[in-house]
Amino acid sequence: MTTTEADQVTPKAVEAVEPADHEHGVHGYHKQKDEHLKRLRRIEGQIRGLQRMVDEDVYCIDILTQVSASTKALQSFALQLLEEHLRHCVADAAAKGGEGIDAKVEEATKAIARMMRT
Repeated sequence: MTTTEADQVTPKAVEAVEPADHEHGVHGYHKQKDEHLKRLRRIEGQIRGLQRMVDEDVYCIDILTQVSASTKALQSFALQLLEEHLRHCVADAAAKGGEGIDAKVEEATKAIARMMRT
């Protein structure tokens, strides 16, 4: 896969990431949705800044410093989202009982494993 192919996100690629039993309802992050969107826009700005730095032939170490800051920002966002998922979705499944809790715990565990690989 070329860099260009890796950079392109297609709807099919996004679908593959969504769990098959994904419920379309109120999500744990909905109360902070505006805050999350604001945060993601800041991260998007950091990434655009990286593109500008490369375009302007900025010193490698300065670019790497910005990459590190962008990575930390995304990791922080992911942890916040995971916490909200645990507090809302997993807690809700636990309160309802049944097999749903096992599925939610497994889903959260897989998400944590993906985060740890990055």
